[in-house]
Amino acid sequence: MLNQQQVDAEEEQLRELAAALPDEARLAFYQQLKRELRDPDTYATLNWCFLAGLHHFYLGQWRRGLLNLAVFLIGVALLFSPLLWLGIGLLIFISVIELGALFRAQIIIQHWNNQIMRRLLRR
Repeated sequence: MLNQQQVDAEEEQLRELAAALPDEARLAFYQQLKRELRDPDTYATLNWCFLAGLHHFYLGQWRRGLLNLAVFLIGVALLFSPLLWLGIGLLIFISVIELGALFRAQIIIQHWNNQIMRRLLRR
């Protein structure tokens, strides 16, 4: 599980490394970073409005997004079948999991953006 203090410390370390880059490299780094950074509010909004996993697609996590979408659609389809309770169970299950991600959107995206910075600094 992500720890806020560790993620904050990692971000500070990465920012110090970026500040130490030569001017031209630092400019290129921040230009690329600006294009790739993700917004925690967008992530949270996609999670809140659409329990179908769209927030995973926002991060480029296609497999996880497709799995989430499939479970959601199967749950909805089962609501119109004799397996109504299984459908309700799947929807509750996916909602509980995604509720955790909703409340942790800030740290999830901060960690994600740290990983982007780390990758760009390696180049």
